Amino acid sequence: MQFLNINAEQYVKQFSEPVDVLLQEVELYTVTNRGAHITMLSGPVQGRILESISRMKRPLNILEIGTFTGYSALCLSKGLAPQGRLHTIELRDADADVAEKFFAKSLHAGQIILHRGNALDIIPTLGKKWDLVFIDADKVNYIHYYELTLPLLNDGGVILADNVLFHGEVLEDPIKGKNAVAIHAFNQHVAADERVQQVLLTVRDGLMIIMKK
Repeated sequence: MQFLNINAEQYVKQFSEPVDVLLQEVELYTVTNRGAHITMLSGPVQGRILESISRMKRPLNILEIGTFTGYSALCLSKGLAPQGRLHTIELRDADADVAEKFFAKSLHAGQIILHRGNALDIIPTLGKKWDLVFIDADKVNYIHYYELTLPLLNDGGVILADNVLFHGEVLEDPIKGKNAVAIHAFNQHVAADERVQQVLLTVRDGLMIIMKK
């Protein structure tokens, strides 16, 4: 489902600051080599939003669940405090290999730490309190990722959840696919959680900003 008029989307890109050469390279690689999964890439407008939120927070510790080819991590890393670190977790070695090569080209290479494996197993071993968390992994585990990270989030910290409209499938009645069902359940779960306040943005495939009270 197309949420934004194509002409409006082009207009938005025209009046948003262009991304840097490295992000352009990541996008081109992903389009060329991971075309079937291109919706997993944040893209220039959402990437700028991630960067802007990170710059406003100036986080010391960022956690990203789901690295893919590294685009969103590169965006988020731009807002890190000077001594800050971004920990990103990727299950698939092929994607982790690609992301690792792009991270090495970044000015923030020394601040990005890539972990390979199952996020549910890895997160408890990191021993960190987070200022900013980005959830962009398997949809059926969104609630698990949320409940695992919220207690580790500093007061006033932010969780960002991607794909919360899931291609518009959450608007169907009834909701059918397992991923759409899981995302709708996640949205309901967060909306009912008195520990946070949240806003769901109709940016790209939906981005939820969740702020810990």
